[in-house]
Amino acid sequence: MRAFKTAILVVFVAVTSATATLAVDKQLMRSSVFEWEHLDAKATKTGAVRSVFRAPTARLDEFEMHITTLNPGESPHAPHQHIDEEMMIVKEGVLETTQDGVARRAGPGAINFQASNAMHGLRNVGETPATYYVIKWTVPGAQK
Repeated sequence: MRAFKTAILVVFVAVTSATATLAVDKQLMRSSVFEWEHLDAKATKTGAVRSVFRAPTARLDEFEMHITTLNPGESPHAPHQHIDEEMMIVKEGVLETTQDGVARRAGPGAINFQASNAMHGLRNVGETPATYYVIKWTVPGAQK
């Protein structure tokens, strides 16, 4: 029985140590510059995506940015909702954004804010590809 208790203790210490190491390994994002020409575009079935960053900061559990290009008539995914807030800035093209059942058009320079838990969706309603920046954040203590 003593050997069993010792084994359980060793496993508990190993798991706790591994968890602490993972938390330390996830470095806080520092001030940076991300050059467009250095962002690799990865093809998707609806266009392309460029991952810019995804990391914790001094004030956020996670700060994430990516750039999506949608082909004409495409949506990146079905309408959905999530606890995180996000903002989208249209670089080029024309998007139709649906927020809580209301559809609006958003062209170059438009800024689209998605509130926490609000149902939302996007679709490229233009005749050319539409590219937009997505900035998303998770505050400390937010439920996933």
